[in-house]
Amino acid sequence: MTQPNDPNQQPYPNQQPYPNQQPYPNQQPYPQPPGYGFHGTPPPPPPRRGRFLTFAGFGCAGVLGLVVLIAALSASGGDSDDGGNTAAESSVSASAGAKETSEQGGGGPVKLTAERAEFSKSILADGSDYTSVLVTVVNDGDDEVGVNPLYFTITDTDGTKHTVELGVDEEEIDTVDLAPGENTSGTVTGKGTFTPKYVTYTDGLLGDPVRVDVS
Repeated sequence: MTQPNDPNQQPYPNQQPYPNQQPYPNQQPYPQPPGYGFHGTPPPPPPRRGRFLTFAGFGCAGVLGLVVLIAALSASGGDSDDGGNTAAESSVSASAGAKETSEQGGGGPVKLTAERAEFSKSILADGSDYTSVLVTVVNDGDDEVGVNPLYFTITDTDGTKHTVELGVDEEEIDTVDLAPGENTSGTVTGKGTFTPKYVTYTDGLLGDPVRVDVS
């Protein structure tokens, strides 16, 4: 039987030593975890806001600078657009005035006159009715001007445009090239009976039109 105070007796694993009992030589004390707020424990580092504030400052300054730049460009562009629009409108007005002058009787190298004429039936005319206009073309420019019956159209008082019928009138205007200072006269004829209002001549079918009222 083992005695309670037997020096060779080992304590149980969970047995606490007696108050006056010394721990065994190889026994290690339990480590104590460091607690937050105890003496010797460093506080957590504060959040680093300096870099964020710096970036925020640069960001605000950049946005403000961009707004100022856009406002300056808009003001400059508006002034430029106004000047461009004014110049464009002036150019369009000048072109329209020149075209109107060219259409009304010929403000350019071609002078045109037109008057009512009797239809002179040729062998190429059929039994239809025709209306003829006597036109005179004057080359008042420095370059040669072409004349052809197909370069003319007749517009009546109802606004209907009539193309020229070739060869039906014996007095039809010739196909010629007018040197500077030359002129030629002849009739242009449309099919049907109508009251001609004005005649339009276009040099080469692609040039500027010249229009004159029929007297």
